[in-house]
Amino acid sequence: MTGPDSRLKALDQLYALYDQFTGGRDIACKQFCADCCTCNVTLTSLEAALIMAGLDDGEKLNLLEKLGKALANPRFIPKITLNRLANICMQGGDPPDEEIDLAWGTCPLLMDKACTIYAVRPFGCRCMTSFRKCSETGAADMDDFTLTVNHVILQTIEHIDKNGYFGNMSDVLAQTLTKEAAGPHPPSLIQNFPLSTLLIPPEHREKIQPILAALRVIKM
Repeated sequence: MTGPDSRLKALDQLYALYDQFTGGRDIACKQFCADCCTCNVTLTSLEAALIMAGLDDGEKLNLLEKLGKALANPRFIPKITLNRLANICMQGGDPPDEEIDLAWGTCPLLMDKACTIYAVRPFGCRCMTSFRKCSETGAADMDDFTLTVNHVILQTIEHIDKNGYFGNMSDVLAQTLTKEAAGPHPPSLIQNFPLSTLLIPPEHREKIQPILAALRVIKM
């Protein structure tokens, strides 16, 4: 499967697969819940392309204005992608330290606690599937198997977009909007990495087989 349209189709299928996985659960994370909507969200250039596909010219200009303000503020700038991390761990190396602070602020795409791109929000937002509101506990309440599934889907998205890049949502969207994605990437963005090994602990290898089987059906 090649070309941007086919990769976007594969991304839609991954989102649908995850919705099926979480369907029927009593999850606290819903539209208009903004407890975890920080400026530290990350995504791939493929996910940014899906967001752009749903916006008209006026909405893109409005988004660029919001991002200009966000880029002037502190935010999480990742040093490594998840597939690169998996590769380092497989080789017994040490990943770099990452700096992140929830106090840096909220997502620039929030408006009155409502996500303005909710239908096409990136997987980093979709996979926040806490059983209790984070405001009640101070952290997301997710079981270990859900975290494993989240890692597998994130790794797959990165692999589909292996020729693209990854970074803070504000940086990636700004890069996409200014149509500079084909040129040199700014230091805030890093190259995606092809999938070499999945981050699946031994205790989840049997349980995750239906998810892996569904992934094999998606043409990537």
